[in-house]
Amino acid sequence: MGKPVVHFEIASTSSAEAQKFYSSLFGWKIDANNPQAYGLITAAEGAGINGGIYQTDEGRSSTIAYVAVEDTDTYLKKVEALGGSIIKPTEVVPGMVTFALFSDPYGNIMGLVKDEMPAKAARPAASASRPAAKKSKAAKKSGKPAKPAKKSKSAKPAKKKKAKPARNSRR
Repeated sequence: MGKPVVHFEIASTSSAEAQKFYSSLFGWKIDANNPQAYGLITAAEGAGINGGIYQTDEGRSSTIAYVAVEDTDTYLKKVEALGGSIIKPTEVVPGMVTFALFSDPYGNIMGLVKDEMPAKAARPAASASRPAAKKSKAAKKSGKPAKPAKKSKSAKPAKKKKAKPARNSRR
């Protein structure tokens, strides 16, 4: 069985206008509320595939279909062996997608997408951001772990004094 087309993109020299056009034409829900103004397309409930519309500054609009594969690098090697060329090597967007772009020998651009979502970017452990407690001289001699340092009274924020209401100066 062949590999499925799982996503498409429309690159437009005027993405906001293209988003309005396709939303009006096909009734697609398009959400571009993100820093890149990438229009995420929800084409239909339970049928077809979803896609995206984005701004291109390359002077021409185009459409790209993405095919799901097990390993994008393996397929990029196949592309080159069959006479195609790599447009964008494999890129991982943590927590979202692993993808690559290629051109066939006739100039058509296609995309590859790994058929599993990559892990989200790891965050540093909470303990890594905290300095280790210093051992007191007594703790060093006894070999027991140091007790956490007590907060000094000077570390508390200063209390604001309430302003006294102004007296009415009628006489």
